[in-house]
Amino acid sequence: MLFFIGAIAVVGVVYVLSKLIGDLSATHPTTLLPYMLLGLALVIALGFEFVNGFHDTANAVATVIYTHSLDPHAAVIWSGFWNFIGVLTSSGTVAFAIVSLLPVELILKVSRGSGFSMVFALLVSAILWNLLTWARGLPASSSHTMIGSILGVGLANQWMHPGSLTSGIDWSQVTKIAKALFFSPLIGFVGAFILLWVAKRVITDPQLYEAPEGDLPPPFWIRCVLILTCTGVSFAHGSNDGQKGMGLIMLILVGTVPTAYALNHTIGPDQLFDFVAVSQQTSDTLGHYIQPSATLPGPAGFDSITTPQASGAELQHFIATHKYNSDTTLALRRMVDTIRADAVGAGSIGNVPADDQANMRNQMYLVSETLGLVGKFGPDGGLRLTDRDKLILANYRDKLDASTKFIPTWVKVAVALALGFGTMFGWKRIVITVGEKIGKTHLTYAQGASAEIISMLTIFGADRFGLPVSTTHVVSSGVAGAMAGNGSGLQFSTIRNIALAWFLTLPTAALLAGALYWLFYTMAK
Repeated sequence: MLFFIGAIAVVGVVYVLSKLIGDLSATHPTTLLPYMLLGLALVIALGFEFVNGFHDTANAVATVIYTHSLDPHAAVIWSGFWNFIGVLTSSGTVAFAIVSLLPVELILKVSRGSGFSMVFALLVSAILWNLLTWARGLPASSSHTMIGSILGVGLANQWMHPGSLTSGIDWSQVTKIAKALFFSPLIGFVGAFILLWVAKRVITDPQLYEAPEGDLPPPFWIRCVLILTCTGVSFAHGSNDGQKGMGLIMLILVGTVPTAYALNHTIGPDQLFDFVAVSQQTSDTLGHYIQPSATLPGPAGFDSITTPQASGAELQHFIATHKYNSDTTLALRRMVDTIRADAVGAGSIGNVPADDQANMRNQMYLVSETLGLVGKFGPDGGLRLTDRDKLILANYRDKLDASTKFIPTWVKVAVALALGFGTMFGWKRIVITVGEKIGKTHLTYAQGASAEIISMLTIFGADRFGLPVSTTHVVSSGVAGAMAGNGSGLQFSTIRNIALAWFLTLPTAALLAGALYWLFYTMAK
């Protein structure tokens, strides 16, 4: 097994380096600074995923270890392997849901000092808090940590630029993700409680509801169930948690070497005809919603909204404030026409001139984000789009996202290696908390299986809708629900400490990230 894992590591590292070097060979920076920043940022980003791995290992392996279904070392290797597979097969939707929380102006200026300050502050603060809670043996949430860090950067940016209407964060997206983070532990607790209650009435084998005797493994069929649930939670953890760093890595790549990563170069000339046709259809559709009273003067000091700069300023203002007016649709349509003309001039999205790629990416980002909001805000709730027009705009938005919201395979492999190997280290502290200190009695086979089945389904469901959830809190809550469902009792001192970490993570990570952002931004000026 160790030889197999080592072979995967060697092949993976060689693949990642060869692909990265190949991509960078097409760029021609005038200094070594972009490469130095890229290397430092990637090390920190992959360090976050590594820490995330060993911090969250207990979520999957605690039950198989405490029921003696697997040897501890075999369990963490098995979990690491399936975390690796989960990352490789992830969709990327969670990655960009995380990125969408960031202030729009920092995303657009990611190649500048403020953008790098943002990325470094997010990652360093998340790593520090994860290490601190791990040292205390507390199963805190990497998801809460990352989102708290994002809030801290957003609030600090707003405090540092009080006159800017685009310095804040998208609170509607924050609310959506906060609901997922809040309700997922409740689902874990209630779901495990109900599943165990149902199992006790349907499956009558008494061995399933007994604690292990000594070091003896469970009966074969029970052991298979527990290993299967461990596999499922490990895979789900990789699929969801592995994406939390992917979006930030893509921002790093866009900021340091935009000529290689600002746009998806796999979109070639053969797809141009379809893109142009969809763009024209979108432009015609938006034209139906432009009011005759739409004015020409543009925002942010521009004399006319007919320029791409003025159209971009209007869209950026709308995304940041959600204040829709008739000029928003006018600016949106003109930006769609600008992107189409530039794509036609270049021959394809992938062939846009190097100096123009970062600008086109920003234009596509603004249009995509606006299309996601334009039907929600405005007079009487926003544009009254017909069902047909909604489909047209959604189709165009998918085309834009394919060009900007992509994750190269080598990035997935790098994150998979970092997360997978992270699960093989530092697991013992939190395993003891989950396995011994949540309930008052030893974990039974049925309790372990119930907790992990519900956790696996909850994480898969969140992944399906592109929502980041806390694997740590879902599993811990599932174990607590299974203990309560069996009448085993709970150790409220542990529950209190976990809850305390739950409540402290967001504000602490926010304060730490905000302070680091201010420090890095000041140093970069």
